[in-house]
Amino acid sequence: MFILKRQDVEISTIQHPKQDQLLQILYYQGQTFCLISVFKANQEEEAKALWRELTDNRGKACVLLEEPARYSVWRKVRLKQIGCDTGNPSRTRILTQACLLLLQAVYMDVEDFLGSRQAALFEKDIAQVLQQWQIPQLSSPKLVKNLLNMDLQQVSQIPSWQEHHIITLLQELHRLAKAYFGNTNFAEQVVDRLQDMPEGERDLFISWLNLSSLSKLWH
Repeated sequence: MFILKRQDVEISTIQHPKQDQLLQILYYQGQTFCLISVFKANQEEEAKALWRELTDNRGKACVLLEEPARYSVWRKVRLKQIGCDTGNPSRTRILTQACLLLLQAVYMDVEDFLGSRQAALFEKDIAQVLQQWQIPQLSSPKLVKNLLNMDLQQVSQIPSWQEHHIITLLQELHRLAKAYFGNTNFAEQVVDRLQDMPEGERDLFISWLNLSSLSKLWH
């Protein structure tokens, strides 16, 4: 739809009507948009790829905001909508569960192949990443430690995230794991790492992954 500069828009934060979290809202010419995903300044191509995927292929009304330190993609919404998620709660829960299964699998790989000392460092690094990006319900190292070891079959324990949180976590997990392993072998055979999920839910995640900007990272 549009590529905008920071001076073109107003951005504010509102309280989510049903969850204990804040939402970022962008205002442009009387229209409102909610944040979907954030990219670093050197990820211009990834940001534009997601923006084009949503606008050209899915017909969504979106803007790409270009700032000195980052790029961000925003989707048009009505403020009366409950939240700004890009899917229904059950769909988002499935995406979150798959994301966390991949996180736990990479963490176990670090421990198996690099040892417990590196696993402890990885745990510390992923905690810093999650806090840096303000991923909800992960405000302390203790909560992150619980996440890495929790039984994800217990649906009630799965965090309430939005789609942009999932995308951000998988992007940062790939970057961090690549630094630890020195290659991207860990990102292959995603299906095999999700064997604990029901087939239909696993297929939903794989389809979403293949259509997202993450398809070049995880396969």
